[in-house]
Amino acid sequence: MPLILNYLSFVVADMERSLDFYRTLGLPIPAGAHLNAEGEPERHVEIDQNGLRIAWETEALVRQVYPGWTAPPKGQARIGTALEASTPAEVDAACQRLQAQGYEVKAAPYDAFWGQRYATVTDPDGSSVDVFAWLEPRA
Repeated sequence: MPLILNYLSFVVADMERSLDFYRTLGLPIPAGAHLNAEGEPERHVEIDQNGLRIAWETEALVRQVYPGWTAPPKGQARIGTALEASTPAEVDAACQRLQAQGYEVKAAPYDAFWGQRYATVTDPDGSSVDVFAWLEPRA
């Protein structure tokens, strides 16, 4: 039986800012998810996106789980993340929303030779996140 990708997590320096970025990008993260019922900061936040669990974990939590862990360098890492939009116009709109909130759009939306409207944005921890939509409807 093949393995199924079930969980993807981001290690973050500032939970609230990171969740705001991904919420602005369009992920269904509830407002206030960075706080627990007592109003204290969460160290782990998780959502389900079409059967894939996506989580954000603070650096403090990761240090507790993995003794000896040190914060990774900022910027592009060894894993790529891409979010698919329904239409090319949604790629443009997502980038406009992020820019309006002060986030960096690393590569403005463009029509790529491989048939997608494509853009790259930068999350608060410096990781690149691609946003794309197919230029032609897929069967």
